[in-house]
Amino acid sequence: MILRNSSRRCRWFASLLLLTNCVAIGCESSVAGPAKAVGPYRVVATTGMVADLVRFVGGDRCHVTALMGAGVDPHLYKPTRSDVKRLLDADAVFYSGLHLEGRMTESFVHLSRGGKPVVAITDDLPRDRLRSWEEDSNQFDPHVWMDVSLWSQCLPLIARTFSELDPEHAAEYQQRAETLRLQLDDLDQKIHSAIQSIPGKQRVLITAHDAFGYFSQRYGIEVRSIQGVSTESEAGVGDVNDLVDFVVERRIPAVFVESSINSKTVQAVREGAQSRGFNVRIGAELFSDAMGPAGTYEGTYIGMMDANATRIARALAGDVPARGLYGKLPEAESVQPDSHGN
Repeated sequence: MILRNSSRRCRWFASLLLLTNCVAIGCESSVAGPAKAVGPYRVVATTGMVADLVRFVGGDRCHVTALMGAGVDPHLYKPTRSDVKRLLDADAVFYSGLHLEGRMTESFVHLSRGGKPVVAITDDLPRDRLRSWEEDSNQFDPHVWMDVSLWSQCLPLIARTFSELDPEHAAEYQQRAETLRLQLDDLDQKIHSAIQSIPGKQRVLITAHDAFGYFSQRYGIEVRSIQGVSTESEAGVGDVNDLVDFVVERRIPAVFVESSINSKTVQAVREGAQSRGFNVRIGAELFSDAMGPAGTYEGTYIGMMDANATRIARALAGDVPARGLYGKLPEAESVQPDSHGN
């Protein structure tokens, strides 16, 4: 991870050093050994997407804390001292993996040496279904939750981890994982139908960074982005101009901002298109690296993906109800553009 200034770098390394030292000397926490089967398990997850799966499978047998809330970019995230304490005190830790959490991965390696379950939920995913980074074929695109069918394949590892932690309730964890898998199968099919309802010529998704590659492969929509897979990459003037050329030539009606990414590059594309006489609108905000606010429908994994599919389809003239795939979205957030993309 490339940090933007020395003070931020120092704060991040201070947190990492604290965590490393605590693990090394055996702080008073669950790092000293496996979790005890007393009361709900204290579980820490990194992103909301991970936490949502873990919370469902664990049920009332666990209390799940997500480190990263709405609008937080996991590529650039640095653990705070309170995060370190939560990780040390947890009975189990779940993270996404595939380097999504950057150098926090080093912290997870140290934690796992203490005996507690520390699990990257993507570890068992079939590698032939993962996208390689263009700049490094030995690393994979971590945004696997954008393909619902692939994300659901993380459930068996979560259920197995809970079953090993709490063998007495193993059947319950397995059943809850299967229940959620069936719900995600239905969501996967509904998203596919929504995206396929977009007229072929307009079936192009333009976003700030390359977080929708799996969405593209699974649901059949072309994706163009300004930045790369990680938000640590910087977009240049040439990248913006190339995308402006594409938008104007293809008459793309809408481009999209993301909840966890600065919107300035997408605004630059819109302004560039307008300078050439084409009015492209900014579509409703998408959720890429973070879910919506806690306590809202979009603050769940299913709600997040429903919102994305609905907003994309409606902005690009697809046939999707304003209230979303399950009728749970606020209608005012999904507005159908007119035939000129205004």
